[in-house]
Amino acid sequence: MFDIIFISNGEENADQNYSNLLDRFPIAKRVDRVVGIHNAHKKAATLSLTKMFWVVDADADIVPSFDFTFNSAYKELDFDTVYTYRSINPVNDLIYGYGGIKLLPKKKVLDMDMNSVDMTTSISNKFVPLPEISNTTRFNIDEFSAWKSGFRECAKLASKVIEKQNDKETELRLNVWCSDKFKDRKFGKQTIDGAKAGRNYAFNNSDSLSKINDFGWLYEQFSKYTLG
Repeated sequence: MFDIIFISNGEENADQNYSNLLDRFPIAKRVDRVVGIHNAHKKAATLSLTKMFWVVDADADIVPSFDFTFNSAYKELDFDTVYTYRSINPVNDLIYGYGGIKLLPKKKVLDMDMNSVDMTTSISNKFVPLPEISNTTRFNIDEFSAWKSGFRECAKLASKVIEKQNDKETELRLNVWCSDKFKDRKFGKQTIDGAKAGRNYAFNNSDSLSKINDFGWLYEQFSKYTLG
């Protein structure tokens, strides 16, 4: 079994989700309150004692069937490849890699480009999305978390920075994130407003997309949103 690393940074549901993870997998380790997505994942890589390691985001509610075993029926394991599993979005019901559990190559993470906009797809030129659902990503726990999640994901979708993406699939996902039909879900309005703001930001600021990984800057944008 590869190391399991739980990454958190002050999320409201992080402690409970980590406790739930430990109940099933006592070997899990935690990286907490490391500033910057790239820095947190690099810290996780330094904690790992195995060539590959699993990453669990703080808002991941893991499905009972997921057991952190790589299924070679999908693909033969390659130690230079990034593998991502699918996750259920509780606001708009999309099921794809957003917020899913990842299996990452330690050396590639330690050597990754620290300035990339979409960290996961830029760690290695080998990237494999797997069909298994690993979790529900419960980002909609408060107004800021919901807005920030919509903003970041839709800025990436709208800018098409994710390598080897299917443009039709990307457009479909972007439209679903921005659809008002889900506004009555828990923090649905904030998620949708953030998604629309992220889409507009990407259209108008393609040269400064790296800001979406700066959570301080994101909170400033959210504060402007709450002021109307």
